[in-house]
Order: sequence, then structure tokens, then C-alpha cells
Amino acid sequence: MSRWGFAMVSGRSMTPALRAGDRLLVSYRRVAREGDVVVARFPDGTLAVKRAAERRTTRDGSPAWWLLSDNPAEGVDSRHRGPVAATDVIAVTVARVWPRPRRL
Repeated sequence: MSRWGFAMVSGRSMTPALRAGDRLLVSYRRVAREGDVVVARFPDGTLAVKRAAERRTTRDGSPAWWLLSDNPAEGVDSRHRGPVAATDVIAVTVARVWPRPRRL
């Protein structure tokens, strides 16, 4: 697997930090930490950009993350779907690279 990749934000769930159309540089090898913006796969296969709020466990006791939207009035996150298995947090955002670069 590649070490680096790109993700594109859709929707308004991460405003004001991120907006629809923002492009993110992500690392597939970084380990998520509390506060990181991550790319995760929900159990239904949906890929989402969310903030890693805190470590949790799944029902079977496996490591997991509680993922939240920065804009709680928009989007779906762990409040709706529960903790996301740590193995399904597939990338950590390093920087927003478009429309203008900046660290998150």
C-alpha cells in the first residue's frame, strides 16, 4: 500500500475547518491520535472524513475510535453508528492541500 494519498471532502459535516471540495493529503501509515482528522470506513462501506475524538472499544472488545463531525448538525458520525474499529480508520490527514495548503 502507498504511504501517501489524497481524500476529498464532501458535504458540510466538517465545517468550519473543512468544506466540500477541500482536498486533503493523507498518510496511510500514521497512527491516529485524539484530535486527528481521519478517513474511516463505516460498517456499511461509506468512507468518511471525521475527527478522532477518543479511543473506545467495539462490542467485542476490539480497539476502536469515537469519530465526530466538527459540525454536529450535519452528517453521520459515531453518535449515529457507534465506535469505528481501529482497523477501519484507514488514513490520517496531514494537511489540506487545496484550495490553499494549511495544517489541520
